[in-house]
Amino acid sequence: MPVLGVLGATSAQGYAAQLAAFRQGLREAGVVEGRDAVIEYRWADDQYERLPGLAADLVRRQVAVIATLGGNAASQAAKAATRTIPVVFHGSVDPVEVGFVASLNRPGGNMTGVVTLNMDTGQKRLELIHEVVPGASTIVLLHNPSNAVAEIQSKDLQAAASKLGLNLHILHASSEREFEPAFAALAQLRAGGLVIGTDGFLVSRSQELGALTLRHSIPAIFQYRAFAEAGGLMSYGGSVTDSYRLSGVYTGRILKGEKPAELPVQQATRVELIINLKTAKALGVTVPLPLLGRADEVIE
Repeated sequence: MPVLGVLGATSAQGYAAQLAAFRQGLREAGVVEGRDAVIEYRWADDQYERLPGLAADLVRRQVAVIATLGGNAASQAAKAATRTIPVVFHGSVDPVEVGFVASLNRPGGNMTGVVTLNMDTGQKRLELIHEVVPGASTIVLLHNPSNAVAEIQSKDLQAAASKLGLNLHILHASSEREFEPAFAALAQLRAGGLVIGTDGFLVSRSQELGALTLRHSIPAIFQYRAFAEAGGLMSYGGSVTDSYRLSGVYTGRILKGEKPAELPVQQATRVELIINLKTAKALGVTVPLPLLGRADEVIE
């Protein structure tokens, strides 16, 4: 029975929804854990520096495929660990630009996978928070500096903020203990809104971050619905279920013999806007009616 290696940047608990969607994709491809393949999990528990060693361990285990969960850090580690074992990545960066594949249509090497719109939608999140709090002159970006794409995100949002006439201030958080100091700094900066950057660790803390934004009375937006459901004002980004299901389907197809070099990189195109109207009322924020009309779901 083939062995599938799953390399996760966060934890099984933090990525429960993503893991469930991934397994659903495997089943759609005809692969059931325990019947058609054994799955070995390696979780970094948000300690990104552990990923290279965990990836190397899966290579020594001679797994048939490595699937990465939790963003670009895990994919980078898998890429560095092997040029022969197929790798199915899931991320939000241009895979050609970072050297994962030769082209989107014909990857050409041992890697293929799914890219989400979450990098592209970062600027849209800034526009949405500006639409809700148009009088705010300072917006804060909270990101994880341990993430290799954090600098790219910062530059993109700085450019977008300049076009909107906004001051963008950047705060860092790569562990839970850094959350409280970061949120305390929001008041000192007189921030009118908060955008949370795309990152596996931050995604795994969506519920905690949603509750923190409500407690600190800051209008905020993040990428996944769990954030809005936990008290965050808005979420806007690719569907977890859609993108990780596609990743599972590709992993299953490769386990059944297809070659990653011949499987085009997939792009998860489903994007959803969730607005927590209960939070808006608690914050004293009026969400424009046209924006409410565009929402996929309104929490009341």
